[in-house]
Amino acid sequence: MRLHDYAPRPAHLKWLLDSDPAIRWQVMRDLTGEAPNAIAAERSRVATEGWGAQLLARQSPAGNWGGSPRGWRDDLPKEDRGLLITLYSLVVLMDLGLDPASKEARKMIDRVDKRLVFKPLNYRPFLQGETEPCINGRILAIGAYFKEPNDALANQLLGEQLEDGGWNCEAFKSRRSSFHTTICVLEGLLEYERAGRKSVAVTKARKRAENYLLERRMFRSLRTDEVIDKRWLRFSFPTFWHYDVLRGLDYVRNAGIKPDSRVSEAIETVIERRHQNGRWPLNLLHREHIPLEMETSVGSASRWNTLRSLRVLRWYDNSTC
Repeated sequence: MRLHDYAPRPAHLKWLLDSDPAIRWQVMRDLTGEAPNAIAAERSRVATEGWGAQLLARQSPAGNWGGSPRGWRDDLPKEDRGLLITLYSLVVLMDLGLDPASKEARKMIDRVDKRLVFKPLNYRPFLQGETEPCINGRILAIGAYFKEPNDALANQLLGEQLEDGGWNCEAFKSRRSSFHTTICVLEGLLEYERAGRKSVAVTKARKRAENYLLERRMFRSLRTDEVIDKRWLRFSFPTFWHYDVLRGLDYVRNAGIKPDSRVSEAIETVIERRHQNGRWPLNLLHREHIPLEMETSVGSASRWNTLRSLRVLRWYDNSTC
């Protein structure tokens, strides 16, 4: 499969660059190949302008983000809802590319580190994690990115890997892995390694989990070859805890894996989602919440989905030329 027709055109790049600093710096890094100092200068603006600055400003002095909408997760205590919103907000700040060395990021993560706890778990500090691997995968990534790698949390996740190579937050019900949980843990392990904690055990666990996705061609049942969930063929941002094909492919690209035939059908899915104007739409919004609105019009062109799709297609095309 050759994808030169899907390379970003000047008009597409102009539209992406006419946006938030969080989009611009990643376009400069992943699509236009700007000089490192220019990329760094643009990235530094995430902390002081646009979406990044808005989300940082909504952190409370206690370290959390709150303000859940009426009806969202009423089954949970208010404090638990707040911790979930905090988790999702921190992940989005990572997605935006907030520079962890910036003074704004250091102030933000120090609040989290010193003030946030899981009360039901004997007041365990937030960055030490809780009990579910889907949440702990995200916390592992947050700590490694913004603060420091958490060896105990990484080892806990390694001990919870299932026989088929992935993870499941409901392993007490099923020993079959979940794509949702597995992608959350994979992203955490990759960030942990990039923070300087490479080891044979972590790399082995990560490779096993990557193969779990690849052997299933990123969205098919190994047993029946059926599409596991058709919602995975529709792309959203933020993804929260949800898996979809674009999130899976963007992880594989980010991990530096050379694409092979196991991702070809998933790549075709990305191509099929492109509109005639050359942009990718926002296919759906998940019901989870952060106190920030970026792209909220389902069906309209999405800069996040366009950026991620174009860099995935570029990764695939450059590796198969």
